[in-house]
Formats: sequence, structure tokens, C-alpha cells
Amino acid sequence: MNYSKLQMMIVTALFTAIIGILAQVTIPLPLVPITGQTLAIGLAATILGSRHGMLSSILYLIIGAIGIPVFSQMSAGLGVIFGPTGGFIVGFIPTTFIIGLYLEKTKFTVTNAFIANVIGMFVTLIIGTAWLKFAAGLSWTAAFLGGFAPFIVGGLIKAILAAWVGIAVRKRLASANILIVPSRKAS
Repeated sequence: MNYSKLQMMIVTALFTAIIGILAQVTIPLPLVPITGQTLAIGLAATILGSRHGMLSSILYLIIGAIGIPVFSQMSAGLGVIFGPTGGFIVGFIPTTFIIGLYLEKTKFTVTNAFIANVIGMFVTLIIGTAWLKFAAGLSWTAAFLGGFAPFIVGGLIKAILAAWVGIAVRKRLASANILIVPSRKAS
């Protein structure tokens, strides 16, 4: 294995840990809590791109599924994944891929990162809300009001933070040769 692959594996694992840590920042709501997970997901995708961002979210799901308490409120296990809020966690996988892919196909700028993170927010909310509807046996209206609507404003704020902080960190990691980025899309 070459050094750059090992480096990216380490950075990917680090972002998995960051997702687990920020998941513990929680504001409880009746059905689905507001957490720092989605901010961490946006940061991972913005900084790492589609492949490694998605790998960090897959690893996060796996370590939570096997019982390491990395989900919000130090929870873990298949019961969480298959429970009412599990769709949001599962939704992180396509979300990180889509955010990273959007940036790879455009350019890693704060504006593009904001757009990508807003798109990602809607991907997570749509998957999570649909899952919530079926897993909790709710009507579409109840699922929308409990799993979608309360998160739009916070999601936009997190999209701004993920874009601004993510691009700044990506540039610093790339300039320190910690993050391997293609030169034409690195700016």
C-alpha cells in the first residue's frame, strides 16, 4: 500500500470519528433530535469528496450497527438503524456521495459547497422522512412535520458552516499534504 492511500484511509477514519463526536451534540425534539451529525456529514463530504466522504459515512453506520455508541445520545445497534430515525443515518451515505460528487464535477468553492450541502440536506431529509413515515406508522403530514420541516432552517445554517469551514480546512489539509486532492479541482 502506498503512503497516499494510507493517508486517505487515516483521514477517512478521522472523519468517521468526527461524525460520531458531533452526533453527541443534540437538541432533543419530539420525534427526531437536531444533531451535529449532519454538519459532520457535510464537512466530511466537502473536505474528502465523494468516495472518501461516503466511506466515512459507511464506516460510521457500520461501527454504530455493531454496537459502538456513536449515534446521537450515545446510542448504537441495529435497532437504531431500523428504528424510526434510522433513515436519516442511512441517508448519510448517498448524501456524502452526492455532496462530494457535485463538488468534484464543479469546483471546490464555498458557493458550490453551500449548494452541494443544501442538496445533501434535502437528500437526507427526504430519505429520513420517508423512513420515519413507514417505521413509525405515521401519515405523510405527521412525518413531514416531525422529520422534515423542523430541520430546514438548521440545515441551511449547517450547510453554510460546512461550506465555509469545509473549504477552508480542505485547502489547509491539501497545502499540508495531508489530503490528496487533484490539482485542477483543489482550489
